[in-house]
Amino acid sequence: MAVAEVFPWQSVVWQQLRRPGGLQRHHALLLKGRRGIGKLGFAHALAKSVLCGQSDTAGRACGKCQDCHWFEQGTHPNFRLLEPEALSVSDDATGKDGEEGKADAAGAKTSKKPSQQLTIAQIRELDDFIYLSAHQNRYKVILTHPAEMMNMAAANALLKKLEEPPPEVLFILVAHGIASIPATILSRCRQIVMPAPEHELAKVWLMQQGVAQPDFRLAMSGFSPLVALQYDDQQSAPHTEFIQHLCVPEKFDPIGLAEKLHKQDLSAVTSWLQKWCYDLMSWRIGGRVRYHLQQADSIKRQAAGMNLVAVGFVWRNLAASQQLARHPLNSRLFLEELFLTYAEVICPQGSGMK
Repeated sequence: MAVAEVFPWQSVVWQQLRRPGGLQRHHALLLKGRRGIGKLGFAHALAKSVLCGQSDTAGRACGKCQDCHWFEQGTHPNFRLLEPEALSVSDDATGKDGEEGKADAAGAKTSKKPSQQLTIAQIRELDDFIYLSAHQNRYKVILTHPAEMMNMAAANALLKKLEEPPPEVLFILVAHGIASIPATILSRCRQIVMPAPEHELAKVWLMQQGVAQPDFRLAMSGFSPLVALQYDDQQSAPHTEFIQHLCVPEKFDPIGLAEKLHKQDLSAVTSWLQKWCYDLMSWRIGGRVRYHLQQADSIKRQAAGMNLVAVGFVWRNLAASQQLARHPLNSRLFLEELFLTYAEVICPQGSGMK
């Protein structure tokens, strides 16, 4: 279970929700915002405070009562967490080759991969929880994360519960993006845009966590402090090598690079290329580099001679590729296509294409 924490940049939203009567008019909240800004930690803190029988004047859970103990142990009778099975799989069920498997009752590993979606079966399992009496006749809380991963059947099943909610049931939905969430569900939620911290606040917070080079980590993480906190040497090494390849377009080798990186997280690699393309366009249009400050000279040289429109198309198509990155048929071919498309635009005469 994620740590229940209200981060410094979330204090205003917390005060609005936990002031007297702040939750009474709403049975469903949708916390939305980009990844890595602490939405899930905030949602857990909110759920914990609602369930706590001794919250303080600021609405924060006491952390000492039986309710808080149950919540921290993941056993509170009035709380349910809905998330894709893939997010619940323990590290022990992950193979060394990065292929996720699932252990059956006998401990043997099956070939079935855990689901990346929230399913209708998970929603239906809520029926008894929602409609039967709560423990001590108190609030019941259902936290759904990430809400955009509901398939259509699951979304329709949840909609029925949102349309006729029982009293004292609070739904908290957490979403990184809402484009795929049906409008019918959005209309029944109070949508709350979760704030991202200003750069200096995020930097100070990371330094307090003992993070070295906070500016570099923030840039590499898309200025998402929780992602920056998890950015480590294991991630840094392949990313650094990737950037080194991009800095020398005349030697860019799409096939060889795909071979080196096909075991990495494909969504992360796609994001690396997105940020690089963004910096090329940003320098060409506005004369500034957002992410790769240490490679600014190389970016300036490449941006001066590139086809701005063509790079813009590559950057836009990378957003669509992010969806495919979760379920590629072949990781090596997926990266080869990405890198070959990029090479045709940025280095059409490059030796990597020979």
